Amino acid sequence: MSNDATGVRSSVRSYILENLLFSSDPNDLPDDASLLDRGIIDSTGVLELVLFLEENFGLQVKASEMLPQNFDSVNAITAFVERARSPA
Repeated sequence: MSNDATGVRSSVRSYILENLLFSSDPNDLPDDASLLDRGIIDSTGVLELVLFLEENFGLQVKASEMLPQNFDSVNAITAFVERARSPA
Protein backbone atom coordinates (compact mmCIF):
# COMPACT_ATOMS: atom_id res chain seq x y z
CA MET A 1 0.00 0.00 0.00
CA SER A 2 1.35 3.38 -0.97
CA ASN A 3 2.16 5.74 1.86
CA ASP A 4 1.86 9.04 -0.01
CA ALA A 5 -1.28 11.19 -0.08
CA THR A 6 -2.27 9.86 -3.51
CA GLY A 7 -2.00 6.29 -2.27
CA VAL A 8 -3.98 7.12 0.87
CA ARG A 9 -6.69 8.83 -1.20
CA SER A 10 -6.90 5.86 -3.57
CA SER A 11 -7.11 3.33 -0.72
CA VAL A 12 -9.75 5.34 1.15
CA ARG A 13 -11.85 5.83 -2.00
CA SER A 14 -11.64 2.12 -2.85
CA TYR A 15 -12.66 1.15 0.69
CA ILE A 16 -15.67 3.48 0.66
CA LEU A 17 -16.76 2.42 -2.82
CA GLU A 18 -16.53 -1.30 -2.04
CA ASN A 19 -17.77 -1.35 1.56
CA LEU A 20 -20.19 1.55 1.88
CA LEU A 21 -21.40 2.33 -1.64
CA PHE A 22 -21.09 -1.21 -2.99
CA SER A 23 -19.81 0.21 -6.27
CA SER A 24 -16.65 -0.08 -8.30
CA ASP A 25 -17.12 3.13 -10.30
CA PRO A 26 -14.84 5.90 -8.99
CA ASN A 27 -17.16 8.46 -10.61
CA ASP A 28 -19.73 7.56 -7.95
CA LEU A 29 -17.55 9.24 -5.32
CA PRO A 30 -15.98 12.65 -5.99
CA ASP A 31 -13.14 13.39 -3.55
CA ASP A 32 -14.96 16.39 -2.07
CA ALA A 33 -18.44 14.82 -1.81
CA SER A 34 -19.90 14.88 1.71
CA LEU A 35 -20.30 11.32 2.91
CA LEU A 36 -22.69 12.49 5.64
CA ASP A 37 -24.88 14.74 3.48
CA ARG A 38 -25.17 12.05 0.80
CA GLY A 39 -26.11 9.41 3.38
CA ILE A 40 -23.10 7.27 2.47
CA ILE A 41 -21.80 6.94 6.01
CA ASP A 42 -23.45 6.80 9.43
CA SER A 43 -22.07 6.25 12.92
CA THR A 44 -21.52 2.54 12.30
CA GLY A 45 -19.82 3.33 9.00
CA VAL A 46 -17.51 5.79 10.75
CA LEU A 47 -16.45 3.09 13.21
CA GLU A 48 -15.78 0.67 10.34
CA LEU A 49 -13.81 3.36 8.51
CA VAL A 50 -11.74 4.12 11.63
CA LEU A 51 -10.92 0.42 11.98
CA PHE A 52 -9.85 0.36 8.31
CA LEU A 53 -7.61 3.41 8.82
CA GLU A 54 -6.05 1.98 11.97
CA GLU A 55 -5.34 -1.40 10.37
CA ASN A 56 -4.10 -0.10 7.03
CA PHE A 57 -2.20 3.03 8.02
CA GLY A 58 -1.01 2.15 11.52
CA LEU A 59 -3.03 4.91 13.15
CA GLN A 60 -4.49 5.08 16.61
CA VAL A 61 -7.58 7.27 16.21
CA LYS A 62 -8.57 8.96 19.47
CA ALA A 63 -12.20 9.52 20.43
CA SER A 64 -11.52 13.28 20.34
CA GLU A 65 -10.52 12.96 16.66
CA MET A 66 -13.75 11.23 15.62
CA LEU A 67 -15.28 14.44 14.34
CA PRO A 68 -17.42 14.93 11.21
CA GLN A 69 -14.86 17.28 9.67
CA ASN A 70 -12.24 14.48 9.76
CA PHE A 71 -14.42 11.86 8.05
CA ASP A 72 -16.87 13.75 5.81
CA SER A 73 -15.15 13.25 2.43
CA VAL A 74 -12.31 11.39 0.78
CA ASN A 75 -10.30 14.62 0.88
CA ALA A 76 -11.01 15.15 4.60
CA ILE A 77 -10.09 11.56 5.45
CA THR A 78 -6.87 11.78 3.42
CA ALA A 79 -5.90 15.02 5.17
CA PHE A 80 -6.68 13.45 8.55
CA VAL A 81 -4.48 10.42 7.81
CA GLU A 82 -1.64 12.66 6.64
CA ARG A 83 -1.89 14.80 9.81
CA ALA A 84 -2.09 11.75 12.05
CA ARG A 85 1.00 10.20 10.46
CA SER A 86 3.13 13.34 10.50
CA PRO A 87 5.66 13.67 13.33
CA ALA A 88 4.44 15.83 16.20
